[in-house]
Amino acid sequence: MKLLFLFCIALLSVGRNGFHVRAQESFVRTRGTHFILNGSPFYANGFNAYWLMYMASDPSQRSKVTSAFQQASAHGLTIARSWAFSDGGYGALQYSPGVYNEQMFQGLDFVIYEARRHGIRLIFSLANNYDSFGGKKQYVQWARNQGQNLESDDTFFVNPVVNRYYKNHVKTILTRRNSMTGIAYKDDPTILAWELMNEARCLSDISGKTIQAWITEMAAYVKSIDSNHLLEAGLEGFYGESSPQKQQFNPGFQVGTDFIANNQIWGIDFATVHSYPDQWLSGSNYETQLSFLGSWLNTHIQDAETILRKPLLLAEFGNSWKDPGFNEYQRDMLFNTVYNSIYASARRGGATVGGLFWQLLAEGMDSYRDGYEIVLTQNPSTVNIITQQSHKLTYLSRLFARWRNIEKLKRARSIRRAQWLARTRGKNSGN
Repeated sequence: MKLLFLFCIALLSVGRNGFHVRAQESFVRTRGTHFILNGSPFYANGFNAYWLMYMASDPSQRSKVTSAFQQASAHGLTIARSWAFSDGGYGALQYSPGVYNEQMFQGLDFVIYEARRHGIRLIFSLANNYDSFGGKKQYVQWARNQGQNLESDDTFFVNPVVNRYYKNHVKTILTRRNSMTGIAYKDDPTILAWELMNEARCLSDISGKTIQAWITEMAAYVKSIDSNHLLEAGLEGFYGESSPQKQQFNPGFQVGTDFIANNQIWGIDFATVHSYPDQWLSGSNYETQLSFLGSWLNTHIQDAETILRKPLLLAEFGNSWKDPGFNEYQRDMLFNTVYNSIYASARRGGATVGGLFWQLLAEGMDSYRDGYEIVLTQNPSTVNIITQQSHKLTYLSRLFARWRNIEKLKRARSIRRAQWLARTRGKNSGN
């Protein structure tokens, strides 16, 4: 009987193709302003690689995905953010509403499989604000094709037909069963979090109310299907009407989002911020851009701790070599500014849980170079800074875990001593 029980347990821990579900593999949770893994604070250094699914959909190119994960893991990187969308057009995951490309889906399956093998957790974005890979423009066009009279792409956020298309995509992704592991995405702890949309913007309503309503509805929908994973909105961090005194920290424009109000929505587990001072302040000198970056980070860290009371992830940052006057020293200074802010917050138990640079490429991907790319076998000075940050955050996670274990041991000893004293008093009173 005991042997039969153990055999059943073994079967439950093995997916298709004999894939063992190791319990690397607790889900990352939140507690207050922290990510929590196995009961202890979890800090991580990571990267963006939007191209993972697309590259993995071609078996002849999958080695680039494997190489990227191998190199990332060797440098202590443990979170990757990527796209779980490609809507219409060439290389689509979703050809048309509800119609999917199985080859692309198998590419996404491979990404998850390889990430797990290399100890990397994934954040998947579910849609794009921009036209690249279809985005909200494609969703609106699909609705127009069905007779909807839609004037602008911003109707993505309010049109019921478009909302139905988006929800169907969410459900399809979350309930997908991985062809390599047999595990449904919603049950796989390799995935750290879902992202509602990459850099949602609604310029037709800069009050933020339109996006506020959309995030509220979609966050609840995601959570109705998947209560295992964390969820974030995908915001850049611009302040809105709920905090007018904070708008001075914006880089001079509004995009219809509200960092405070949007991240206070139920179902949004942690806040995100992006930062590209070379784009946002393109007419300014480097010193001005670096000063802006420091203020931008510190203000959002403080608000995450005191107002939102949620973890904060710097989900995108970088410096492009295509900028006039670029040099590697400036990029290294930017990375150091970001990483120092993250580590200072994490070391004192603050809200910042990590940062993801844009973007990691493997060797042989020259057509994907956008100016921000980092190839870990190149750019030695920047790569050294990345690696040092990984080691510091890993050490911090282990230190907190060790402290937690010591505290648990102290509590256990205290309880045992109290029980012994109680028994001793009971015996004495009996005498």
